[in-house]
Amino acid sequence: MKPNLLLQTDSYKLTHFRQYPPKTEYVYSYLESRGGQFDNTVFFGLQALLKRYLVGTVFTPRDIEAADRFAKAHFRRGDCFNYTGWYQLWNKYEGKLPIRIKAVPEGTVVPVHNVLMTIENTDAEFPWLTNYLETILMKVWYPTTVATLSREIKKVIAYYHAQTGSDLSGLDFKLHDFGYRGVSSEETAGIGGAAHLINFKGTDTIAGILTLNEYYTKAQDGPEEYHTSDGIREGGKVMEPEMYGFSIPAAEHSTITSWGKDNEYQAMKNMLDQYPGMVAIVSDSYDLSEAVNVVLGWKLRAQILDRQGTVVIRPDSGDPATIVGNVLEWLGDKFGYTFTSRGYKVLNPKVRVIQGDGVNYGSIQGICSSNSIAILRSSRSSARTLPLTESSTRFGKRLKLILEKLLKKVVWSWAIMVATSSRFRRNQA
Repeated sequence: MKPNLLLQTDSYKLTHFRQYPPKTEYVYSYLESRGGQFDNTVFFGLQALLKRYLVGTVFTPRDIEAADRFAKAHFRRGDCFNYTGWYQLWNKYEGKLPIRIKAVPEGTVVPVHNVLMTIENTDAEFPWLTNYLETILMKVWYPTTVATLSREIKKVIAYYHAQTGSDLSGLDFKLHDFGYRGVSSEETAGIGGAAHLINFKGTDTIAGILTLNEYYTKAQDGPEEYHTSDGIREGGKVMEPEMYGFSIPAAEHSTITSWGKDNEYQAMKNMLDQYPGMVAIVSDSYDLSEAVNVVLGWKLRAQILDRQGTVVIRPDSGDPATIVGNVLEWLGDKFGYTFTSRGYKVLNPKVRVIQGDGVNYGSIQGICSSNSIAILRSSRSSARTLPLTESSTRFGKRLKLILEKLLKKVVWSWAIMVATSSRFRRNQA
């Protein structure tokens, strides 16, 4: 059903046309962040709203009649809807809106208590129109909130990378969006998923990529109206859509458990056989410790080390900071590790970890801080020489045991993280 713009507002706004002072000609309004958890706001989402709801012919006489009938029933009186004013607007502009909207460029980081957007009527006959549109324009607050929160999480991850001497080259893939299923609607998934991609490139929310293609990509070979979410159609030709987000083959619990408890090894081996390159395997279907230490760390260890690409292990239950720490230690023991210049362990590049459950701004801080404790300087130089394979001598084995005790004080650098899944939109919707 096509929405009726005249009813995409709060009920009381239908009555405001009678409430302005006589001879009011222009109303100028602005949007700002009044402050909150963070000191800055990342403005995003306006262009999608404008293109979807406010550009071109956006209402008809049929919409006016429908809104009038609704208002009479809703208010149980006949003087609350601006029937005459909307028809005057139709007769003069044929469904277009005489308004001017200005805004900071989308993606701009703006300190709170500063103007993000302004709106004003451009025809003195319709001063009531400006704030009538406030309700629909305030939908920009959701993608702005997601973009802001996503950026703040990126800052947290970058901070711990810097503190541990880790490589920042993969930062754009450290927070992966799995929020599609956690939001209230397809449109929410689209605009929220697009907002996440302002800061990161990893996503499983296809709707976010399609939203960016629909509202933020300009066709290069023809009029913009030929642009669609699945490509740019012109003269029967379909061009590939712009790709703003990326993912990898990944297992879910149903694909692992469908093999049965006794066949978890075969299920995981099948993932390695089917998908060369990077692949993610959920590992807590039955017993996380056994899956990591026995199935992946012993039975499939040789295949993982010999194959091209990285195997990403996904623990998906329990306290995130504790579980991630355990998995890092297990994988380090089975696959080995090196050290950063600041003395933090980095997993063998053949394995990585992704946490998908219980992830939010606070828990990400907890995961990073609890797994980023500095190694004692006195043991760092010797610890760096720890080989990735067991020593074949008795002396080597004794030295290994001594070093392992020392290395209990070492916790992991966030260089090991390929991504951290995000369900933050569920909390923000």
